[in-house]
Amino acid sequence: MNPERKLKYRCLVLDHDDTVTDSTRLIHHPAFLAYLQEVRPGVTVSLEEYFRLNFHPGFLEYCEQVLHLTPAELDREMAVWTSYVATHIPKVFPGIREILTEQLRRGGAFAVVSHSLRENILRDYRANGLPEPSMVFGWELPREQRKPSPYALDRIMACMDLAPEELLMVDDLKPGYDMAAQRGVPFAAAGWAYDVPEIRAFLQENCPLYFDTTEGLYEYLFEEE
Repeated sequence: MNPERKLKYRCLVLDHDDTVTDSTRLIHHPAFLAYLQEVRPGVTVSLEEYFRLNFHPGFLEYCEQVLHLTPAELDREMAVWTSYVATHIPKVFPGIREILTEQLRRGGAFAVVSHSLRENILRDYRANGLPEPSMVFGWELPREQRKPSPYALDRIMACMDLAPEELLMVDDLKPGYDMAAQRGVPFAAAGWAYDVPEIRAFLQENCPLYFDTTEGLYEYLFEEE
């Protein structure tokens, strides 16, 4: 490939779970089911419904407004989840490595904005042999700075001296979409992790860029001139 080919976006801003790694299906959903059996015996959530509640109203909002978890129960949920994640490493979706490698080869950068913990994100990248992100913003941030807050985008643009149109946010859920919309950052919906009709319909209707496969995203980012 010609190294002089044009770089479409100077920085890709990537979600982690279900965008880079196949982690909800293999890790987060099983961990949540184990927790529910501890604090709400008899209550269960299917994988498809779990994807829906993460899309809207959001996981924390679901815990507080629907399950009515107490602060102590939320702390316990975090402990169960942290323990489970510490012993389970998700696999990266096929095609992600090629996207990151080509983005860097062309002189671009990429950052991660996620609801996973920064230490786990970096561990997943190392374990899967991926290049390390330039910046990572995770669940360890204060609540008011997490997605859908535009805090991370503001920091990325300031530190890298970039305008909104020089970034591309890639995410599978509405918090990432809402975050990008607040700053006029282009958004690409990642549709390769699951097929939930309501989520797909929203993203396809509201996002000019929607990709069913990582190959489609690669071709869009690095198309021939």
